Amino acid sequence: MGTNRSVYMNLDGALTGVVNALGIPTVDAAAWGPRLRFCAPAREIEAFHEWVQPKLAPFVLFGSGDFHHLSSVWQRQFQEPFVLLVFDNHPDWDKRPPRWACGGWVNCALDNSLVEEAQVWGCGNFELSWPNRLFANRRALREGRLTVRPWSERFSAKDQAHYHCLKRINWLDEFARQVALWRGKNVYVSVDVDCLAAGKASTNWENGLFEPEDIARAMELLRAEANVVGGDLCGAYSVPRYARWTQNFCGWFDHPKLAVSLAEAQAVNRRAVEVIWPALIGHSL
Repeated sequence: MGTNRSVYMNLDGALTGVVNALGIPTVDAAAWGPRLRFCAPAREIEAFHEWVQPKLAPFVLFGSGDFHHLSSVWQRQFQEPFVLLVFDNHPDWDKRPPRWACGGWVNCALDNSLVEEAQVWGCGNFELSWPNRLFANRRALREGRLTVRPWSERFSAKDQAHYHCLKRINWLDEFARQVALWRGKNVYVSVDVDCLAAGKASTNWENGLFEPEDIARAMELLRAEANVVGGDLCGAYSVPRYARWTQNFCGWFDHPKLAVSLAEAQAVNRRAVEVIWPALIGHSL
């Protein structure tokens, strides 16, 4: 820990209380947080990339899932082809503008020619149901560059027919079969802790069904077969602050209405990060 292989990008203070215990170097990006939260114009993304590029490391810990589109920025540091593996309660596949937004960042990642394919595991929200799935990147789905593996427990039989769904009882067996197909490949892993069950993570979004130990075990299986070149972890709750009225409106419209105690959120998220982060980067605490 504490090497140049990892960095905490402090955009919103969501995990500031955790990083000292983990020994992760911190980059103060608080001035960028309101400008980038939820969505941002391409010019802001490019300006941020120019600023942050020298400060990046292969593994990035950052704040709310409202910043998940920055995962596509972190991935620009890699120069060889890789598979993108995402654990998230949301597919983040939305094709509607704005292009650089947390709900559509997987599409930005797929624009990178080095991304061979993207798979999102553990989805469980309404975006996969009719009519919301009409906004998905259907071309990437048809071509096999994007695969979504949602929970059967969260969807009707009619919805399940559109996907290769997972069951809590045997999802890890499904995952083991998948990673065997990635033997020897480079893999980048992005974890949004909203993929965790309620009570296991406190986020700005709806929760999924994973346990923190599930993600840790999945990383063990993945590392036994593939080369994990980098990754990121985000999703912890923080109070939304925006620089533009458009962000404010979109965030108000799209976010679930949650009553969150910041102190309780940080305590819950600390445990989640302490379980998942070491497994992600391949080191114990």
